Amino acid sequence: MKKVFKNACVTGAGNGIGRSIAISLNKEGYNVVCADIDLKALNETLKLMSNKNSKKIKIKCNVSILKDIDKMIAKTVKEFGSLDIMVNNAGVTKSLSLFDLDEKHWEWMNNINAKGTFFCLQKSAKQMIKQGHGGRIINMSSVGAKGFVDVSNTIYAATKGSILSMTKTASQELGKYNINVNSICPSPTYTDIVKKLVAKRAKEQKKSEKEIMDYYMRDVPLGRFNDPHDIASMVIFLSSSGARNITGQSFNVDGGLIPS
Repeated sequence: MKKVFKNACVTGAGNGIGRSIAISLNKEGYNVVCADIDLKALNETLKLMSNKNSKKIKIKCNVSILKDIDKMIAKTVKEFGSLDIMVNNAGVTKSLSLFDLDEKHWEWMNNINAKGTFFCLQKSAKQMIKQGHGGRIINMSSVGAKGFVDVSNTIYAATKGSILSMTKTASQELGKYNINVNSICPSPTYTDIVKKLVAKRAKEQKKSEKEIMDYYMRDVPLGRFNDPHDIASMVIFLSSSGARNITGQSFNVDGGLIPS
């Protein structure tokens, strides 16, 4: 697909899905700011970004802190000249039952997943409007927001549901500025977080990790976990000219798990 923009910022780029998104954008020729709270992890991400014709930089950013978001956007503009594509991928979770969740879990997940995504969306949109040539904002939600019952916990599902709502509403407000806002809803994706979740569930249920994996895949028509690159490929599409008239949508990348 043809590129219509060139400068991207990815939060949560230190590992997993975010790392794969940053690598894929770099491979496609985009300049990429990689943001994360873990600078050591970001160093590893940058090592894997092999396209020397594109720029890549890192910045430490906690998306629950508004000043950090401001610094991230300012650095993107200073280094690249503009912010064209904002990928709000940073997120946290923990495998817990409904009755094991407490107020600290609520604040932790809401601060990163909901608050962080909203203010990254808001502040990146302000910058895109100032630039005057539109842009793309891509938010990371989850199939947990659409009723997948084996999500890590109920609070996580709620925070990801809020991302679907803010995506729809923001797309209506920002359309007149040629800013597309969409979200992606991955099913379980084989990252380090999911590996730990599978191991925890296997221990709790006294089963093998393969049995847990098979259980998760029982209702997936394609019968396989996501690879992080599957999510990154959707980001590449939504950043391209092929998605110029797509906004306010949520895209499941789930092997057919949630048919809506």
